[in-house]
Amino acid sequence: MAGRKILLVEGPDDAHVIKHLCGKRGGPVVEVQQHGGIVRLLENLHLRLREASGDGDAVGIVVDADTDLSARWQSLRGRLIHAGYQDVPQAPGASGTILEPPTDPQSLLPRVGIWVMPDNRTTGILEDFLRLLIPQNSRLFAHVEASVRSIPAGERRFSAVAEPKALVHTWLAWQQEPGKPLGTAITAGFLGADTPEVTQLLAWLNRLFQS
Repeated sequence: MAGRKILLVEGPDDAHVIKHLCGKRGGPVVEVQQHGGIVRLLENLHLRLREASGDGDAVGIVVDADTDLSARWQSLRGRLIHAGYQDVPQAPGASGTILEPPTDPQSLLPRVGIWVMPDNRTTGILEDFLRLLIPQNSRLFAHVEASVRSIPAGERRFSAVAEPKALVHTWLAWQQEPGKPLGTAITAGFLGADTPEVTQLLAWLNRLFQS
């Protein structure tokens, strides 16, 4: 597929994780644009789509579902419809969503794909996806979970929504090289890249950018 391959993400962690997964597994090389959070990404979405071209460009969007998958999807769906996209589904596809450009030849909009972390089906954030990259039945990770969840209530400094971050970063703090960033932790093998969840994410990226 000719044209630019642009990926819009919320922040640097998303960018680094996807770049390292693509590097580890041979995914597409893309131009990643960070937005400093979901609010700015949504505010700038229409402009980013207009900056791209319907002449072979493709734009991917990766966002967290956070605590309400339906609300996050509807916020994206409304903006895409307003931009001119047709047949935007009521809910994200389980294997990622891809929208073809509008049929109007004057629209000049690019092909668009959307992935809602962690899996297009459940609430959560990037770190919920990364938890699936930790070996199943790991005794060390079971200890991580027990340790994080046994923090006395008065000493627990993070919200329930942020618990996956605490779990993943504690796991990385207990590795042979403690505290590696999320992306380089994938390259180092502390987070596995050969999981079905990674395969599905990369399959969506490949469908979007290589069709």
